[in-house]
Amino acid sequence: MTTPWTRRDTVAVTVIGLLAAFTRFLGLTEPTSSGTPVFDEKHYVPQGWDMVRDRFNPVLGGIESNPAYGLVVHPPLGKQLLAMGETVFGYTPLGWRIMTALFGVAVIVFTFLLARRVSQSTSIAVLAGVIALCDGVLLVSAKFGMLDVFQVLFIVMAAWTIAGDMRQVHERWHDAWLAGKLETAGPYGPRLGFRWWRFATGVLLGLSLSVKWSGLIMFFGLLSSFWDLFLRRRYGVEKPIAGTLLRDVPPALASLVLVPVVLYLWSWRAWFASETSVYRHSLSDGTIAGSEWPWLENLPEPVAGWLYYHLSVLKFHASLTSSSGHHHPWDSKPWAWLVSARPILYYSATDLDCSMASGDGKCREMIYMFGTPAIWWLTVPVLLWACYVWLTRKDYRVIVPVIAFAAGFLPWLAAFDRQMYFFYATALVPFTIVLIALMLGNVAQKGGPVTWSWVNKLAGVELRWGQLAVIVYIALVVASFLYWSPILYGYMIPDSWYESIMWLPSWK
Repeated sequence: MTTPWTRRDTVAVTVIGLLAAFTRFLGLTEPTSSGTPVFDEKHYVPQGWDMVRDRFNPVLGGIESNPAYGLVVHPPLGKQLLAMGETVFGYTPLGWRIMTALFGVAVIVFTFLLARRVSQSTSIAVLAGVIALCDGVLLVSAKFGMLDVFQVLFIVMAAWTIAGDMRQVHERWHDAWLAGKLETAGPYGPRLGFRWWRFATGVLLGLSLSVKWSGLIMFFGLLSSFWDLFLRRRYGVEKPIAGTLLRDVPPALASLVLVPVVLYLWSWRAWFASETSVYRHSLSDGTIAGSEWPWLENLPEPVAGWLYYHLSVLKFHASLTSSSGHHHPWDSKPWAWLVSARPILYYSATDLDCSMASGDGKCREMIYMFGTPAIWWLTVPVLLWACYVWLTRKDYRVIVPVIAFAAGFLPWLAAFDRQMYFFYATALVPFTIVLIALMLGNVAQKGGPVTWSWVNKLAGVELRWGQLAVIVYIALVVASFLYWSPILYGYMIPDSWYESIMWLPSWK
């Protein structure tokens, strides 16, 4: 069942965490736009600073008065987290990026922990950690004062806790079966007691929802319920469907729906506390009366204003469609994310003079959110492999990463006409990485002994051909990260160098 945590695990996760901190904090305060935020930092960083300047108290926090594109279009928690860094370090690059860097480090650590939990293997967890360290999307998302990395951490942690719940409840069923308690549990099967891991999942989903709207609640709720149904069937419950509906679904709804909703409401506490929040008095000032939602007039003013705000945000997002004429040069659709076909430019400085270092005298500094090809180009193959081993070999290790990937990907297909960008795919890559690590664990067991003596001598052990293939792949991942590092860190490089690493026209 559960493999105990050992000193080897502690050493491995510590090393991975330290490497994550080094790579994320390296050059963290650069670049800027003459000391000001760059790219979409220009929306979220000032909103966080607004919260610092007009906060009520440390518990309530403050409100966002910067309207961005007419109104603030995301829930408050991400800006509240940015405000924490700005409170300590001021309105400086370090102030508005330190929290994203810390969360970016934690994303790498929890990708390791998720792989360790689903595989029960330290080696597979190390593979996942190393691959995550070398992904350009996870790196760049941690180096700018934006919201995505906050949501990604909460999602990966939620996957880790739901995997813990699935393992724990399986053990409870097994223990009850060994103790002979199932025979007296009745036709619906036993009650399983309070499930803290599932409750923690609800908390994390609520935090994720409070950063950006997400459909993960539905996916994780279905995963939990169907896992319960599977276990009731497996252990011979007479009425497994009724047992699941009566004994598993109600507490699942409480943990995975009610708890997130309550936390989402809590994230708006400063909005309710302020008398000057946007739309706070939209009922009394007549704004609602002239809107397309007049039914809101029947509600109390705080509720009416809060719902009007949400409906306005939903209308804003719904209007950003390609068919309505909203086009952007870095727009990309979900199917392009699967191979990192269209990265997104975060920072650009061209026509820089570098005649002392370059013969042609022209250099540039560019930072892209760019998926490391050695990782992202395996997305479709590894998903197909995961579905194959799940359905044909009953390899349940892949369930959580596959469902979590689907939760982050499929909703975008339903809204494919919307204006989209590659940073929406940030939440996908930790689960791709876990699946790659699981696949590499299988590959490592394949093949006979390597017959090249110099390879075994170099490795210090006798390798299998599968193990050698894994080593070669990890080396390729690290080499890819270093090769494309100029467009991940924004090094000044000659234009000719830049052209040589931009392999595909869609990358430019």
